[in-house]
Amino acid sequence: MSRIEAVGIGAMNMDHIYQVERLLEDGEAVVGEAASFPGGSAANTIYGLARLGVGTGFIGAVGDDAEGKRLIQDFRDAGVDTGQVQVKPGARTGAALCLSDKTGRRSIYVQPGANSLLAMADIDLDYVNQARVLHVSSFADDRQFQVLLELVDKLDLSVKLSFSPGALYAARGLEALRPVLSRTHVLLLNEKEMEELTGQNTLDGAETCRQQGCQIVVVTLGKGTSIEFAQWEGKAVTATCYIKGAEGAYLVPANVQEIIATPDTTGAGDAFAAGFHYGLLNGRGLEDCGRLGEIMARFSITRAGAREGFPTLAELEKRQQQLADSKP
Repeated sequence: MSRIEAVGIGAMNMDHIYQVERLLEDGEAVVGEAASFPGGSAANTIYGLARLGVGTGFIGAVGDDAEGKRLIQDFRDAGVDTGQVQVKPGARTGAALCLSDKTGRRSIYVQPGANSLLAMADIDLDYVNQARVLHVSSFADDRQFQVLLELVDKLDLSVKLSFSPGALYAARGLEALRPVLSRTHVLLLNEKEMEELTGQNTLDGAETCRQQGCQIVVVTLGKGTSIEFAQWEGKAVTATCYIKGAEGAYLVPANVQEIIATPDTTGAGDAFAAGFHYGLLNGRGLEDCGRLGEIMARFSITRAGAREGFPTLAELEKRQQQLADSKP
């Protein structure tokens, strides 16, 4: 196996995705399509990096059931080292119920299962500290949040921490996340999570997170948000990503990509994180990393399921060249 450059820690879930006409507050509706796929935020990102040829490993927990075996095998098929995945006897593998409507809106309900059994004793610090990047995402239970705080305190300075708080951890607020944010190299979240975490808009919230210690803040903006940006002569730009680093700020403008997208956007942000980190690991500039992330995210929504549309490195590079050639 190649040297492990990126290690992930996070929930390992089976995503049960239901396509519905609309999301309901109350009432009854018909399900169009339903299917189950491997998922989990950090797990998806590590899977995506492995698809791009990066040496990866993952630390997580599954039950000793068919779903746990499927999650482990899916990792192995992509080339992810699964030697640190814990199989918890008698536990059920985590599950996420995802309702997705035709506009791309989602409701997600998580049953953590075996994920809630992951303990600090399950984490090999030597294994983690060999990596260039540690990518972590949220768990549902408080105990795993305490594990994250302990891990961050013990992490070698040579390891760059990547943090995707998601909705669950963003809701904890800045004060609770301060020990993690102060050690974070790359913070990845969407604009709703930024508002939940800081109470601010994308640009102001990114600066606040930088003041907490995050070196690079990446805010994904879905299909595109109009932002007035000084570097674009104060003009409003429709962008899919905003990046703030020590050397400046960048927007990734929305591109009209000729793709056939499904209504299900599950995993798009995780795919973005994979593309972004692939760029960082290969010495790309922040703006280029953002473009790689955007391409990965666009690939991911061409098929239902968080990982089914993830590209290979050849497919990613081909699409990047096509977009470069199409510029006026």
